[in-house]
Amino acid sequence: MKKVILTTAMVFAFSFMNAQSGFFKLGAHVGLPTGDIQDSSSLNLGADLSYIWHFSDKFHAGVVTGYTTYLGKSYDLPGGGSFKPDAVSFIPVAGNVQFGIATDWYLGADVGYAIGVSDGNDGGFLYQPKLGYLGDTFDVYLGYKGIAVDGGTFSSVNVGVNFKL
Repeated sequence: MKKVILTTAMVFAFSFMNAQSGFFKLGAHVGLPTGDIQDSSSLNLGADLSYIWHFSDKFHAGVVTGYTTYLGKSYDLPGGGSFKPDAVSFIPVAGNVQFGIATDWYLGADVGYAIGVSDGNDGGFLYQPKLGYLGDTFDVYLGYKGIAVDGGTFSSVNVGVNFKL
């Protein structure tokens, strides 16, 4: 855990030193859980912070962090009452790449590690392929997020928006 935090701090420190070659993005996402967790989770919500470097008109890369949570789904119990599992939350630490495929459209991916911040959640491998549209001050994307943890995968189909700062 200490190594992950130290690596994240070093990456963001490097980002600040090279601020003239890129920009920050701040955004949010919402998604519908799929796969292993669709029966126990109702919604994926989160916030994203990234720093992106422009290497060419068609290729951008950067670092991403933020917060994402999978909210528990409420169940009606036989005989009355209900049960709702706790939310499961992560702090992603990932690299990001974006390849231009047409004017203002890109294919991209976030790949890294999602640090578990809920009780009993150690985190896991994070992957998120995306299809997005780049505006002058924002981008909008559709993506599939997967976090592979021991015993299964937290996954969702997401829509997100990021604003360039």
